[in-house]
Formats: sequence, structure tokens, C-alpha cells
Amino acid sequence: MNLDLSNKTAFVCGASQGLGLACATELALLGANIIAISRRDDKLQSVVKQLDKSKGQQHSYLCIDLSQPEEVDKAVKSYLAKGKVVHILVNNAGGPPAGPMIDTDAAEMEKAFRTHVISSHLLAQLLVPGMKEAGFGRIVNIVSTSVKQPINGLGISNLVRAAVANWAKTLANEISSYGITVNNVLPGFTNTDRLNYLFTKQASDQGISKEEILEKTVASIPAKRVGEPDEFGAAVAFLCSPAAAYINGINLPVDGGRTGTL
Repeated sequence: MNLDLSNKTAFVCGASQGLGLACATELALLGANIIAISRRDDKLQSVVKQLDKSKGQQHSYLCIDLSQPEEVDKAVKSYLAKGKVVHILVNNAGGPPAGPMIDTDAAEMEKAFRTHVISSHLLAQLLVPGMKEAGFGRIVNIVSTSVKQPINGLGISNLVRAAVANWAKTLANEISSYGITVNNVLPGFTNTDRLNYLFTKQASDQGISKEEILEKTVASIPAKRVGEPDEFGAAVAFLCSPAAAYINGINLPVDGGRTGTL
């Protein structure tokens, strides 16, 4: 099986922590050069230092706020102007605030669309020409199992994740003939800061402990545990590999079997 990503460069958004960091770590282990993207300069410096370099990889980072598309455009155009080619794009950003859809603030909804939909689209527009020229491209979007089964209490997230998933499927149909695949990976409950935030909020709303929320959640998962970030990162890295060249336009849950749909 060809999993070698040597001489390939990957843009990994939200790479300073959680699932984004896990993806960057696994892609580096397959030989990719990582461009880590996040808002935090200090965290990104630490990430770049810890990524595998045993295959001669050269890692760097860009400080970008994905909620500001004009900032994305300026930073990425500046990077590409140096003659750089990016072969892999991992679209990922922190989830929007939790809460019922009816209580959703319109400004938060607009911000979520900028962060998750508009910036993903803009990044693809900027990077796909280089992928076409290279004859190799991988776009993987980290969304949510809510694209198959909406999750109560995550109104904005349900909305924008579904938008990204449908954008990705449309894009996959348009550019796959150039050797570029576009797929969505759907994390279930995974041991990250985001999960801790959600469990803490649920516990507060329900007047019970976070441990009780965790216990109920684990009971609902066929695997009887939450996932680990590296397990998710491995799935993303596989989809970015040469071995996954004929996997295109799919929604792949990585959720221990919890999602109640096919």
C-alpha cells in the first residue's frame, strides 16, 4: 500500500490543537511537509517543532484567522507567490458556540459561515490550480457526524457543517478528473478540548456532573469509549495518501459506530 507523502506539502487548518494537530502529526509521519495554520503564533511554533522530520520534511506555519476571508486571501497569495505548490488541504476550524437554533444570534451564524464555508471555498480556489498542475491533490474537510444526523443543541454547527459537506460533494464532482479528491471526515465524540467544552456546557445546562454526561455518552457508542485524536488523524492521513486515489466525494464517520445512519 502506497502511503508515502514525501515531497508533498499539506496545508492543515486549525493545526494548533485537537483534531487539526492530530492530522498534521499523522501527515508528517507519512512524509509530508506541513504548513500549520491557526491564529496563535506561539502554539504554531511549538507544533512545528514537534512534527516528525525523519524524512527530511520542512515544516512551517501561517497565522491566519479563518473568520476573516480577506486575511486568508492575502496570506495564502503571499505564500504561493514564492513559487510554492500545496498538494493537500485539510479544512478545519473550531466549532461555533453551542445552543438551540432558535436562540442563534445572526452575527454568530454569519461568522460561522465565513469561518467554515467561505474560507474553505477560498482556500480551494487558491490551491486547486497548483494541484491540477501537479496532477495530485487531496482536499479533506473535517466536519461532523451531524451532516448525517443533526445533533441537538448544536444549531449553528449543524447548519454550517452540512453546507461544507454539500459544497465538498459538488467540488468533488467537478475536479476529480485532475487527480484531485475531495472528501469529508466526520468525527464523533473525540477526546479534545472541544468535547470538554461541550460536556461542561451540557452538565451545566442539565444540572448534573460532567462525569455523568461522559458516562451517558460512552453508553451510546458501540465501541464503548470516546475516540482519540490520533485515530481520527490516521483516517484523514489515509485519505490524503496515494493509496486513497479512488475514494472521492464521501462522508466518512470516525465515531466508533455511534451515528445511527449508513
